[in-house]
Order: sequence, then C-alpha cells, then structure tokens
Amino acid sequence: MSKETVTVVDVVGGTVCVSVDDGQRVYSAIATIIHNSNIATISFSGVERMTTAFLNAAIGQLYGEFSEDQIRRSVGISDASPADAVLIKKVVDRAKKYFAEPGKYGRIQSAEDGNK
Repeated sequence: MSKETVTVVDVVGGTVCVSVDDGQRVYSAIATIIHNSNIATISFSGVERMTTAFLNAAIGQLYGEFSEDQIRRSVGISDASPADAVLIKKVVDRAKKYFAEPGKYGRIQSAEDGNK
C-alpha cells in the first residue's frame, strides 16, 4: 500500500473550490487511489474558499461507493483550516446518513418538490 497526496488546489487549478465539477475531479482522484488499494491524503493547503457543494462532490459521494471503514482506513485530510474542517465534518456526517438510508431522503425531496 502506498500513500498518495491529492492536493486540491492542483486538481482544481485554483484556490477557490466551489463547483460540483471541481469536486467531481477531486473525487475521481481519491476514488482511483482507493480502488488501487492505496491511501489518499487530501491536502487543502492553499484553499482560500470552499463550499459544501464542492465537498459533497469531492468527499461526500465517497460514502456511496466505499464503506465507512474503508474510507477511514484509506483517506486522510491535511492542511484544512478550522472552518473548513467544520464544513468537511458536516458533509461527512450528512453523507453517512444519506447513504445509510438514501430512499428516505429521496422521499423527503419529492415531498418538498411537490410543495413548490
């Protein structure tokens, strides 16, 4: 097992991480490392701005493909500011809940869409 670093600003090409497309590129890099049975360290060094939309795509969707245990063993976070660490934790907590019962959240969204 080798360790590989995914430096977010390098993958995104800048210090502002807000788009789902950018998050998808980060996700793809992380998922490839996990599929190759290696360990990914996600470095947020240099990130100036980040949104939950980006993090949902970059990190949250890992929980739909890999088990929580596998993610815990294979993915680490480094260089996140305290505020970004809070956002990451929120995204991870929501992703765990969502992927544990995805049908439940689909029903809630459908009900909300019907109320518009």
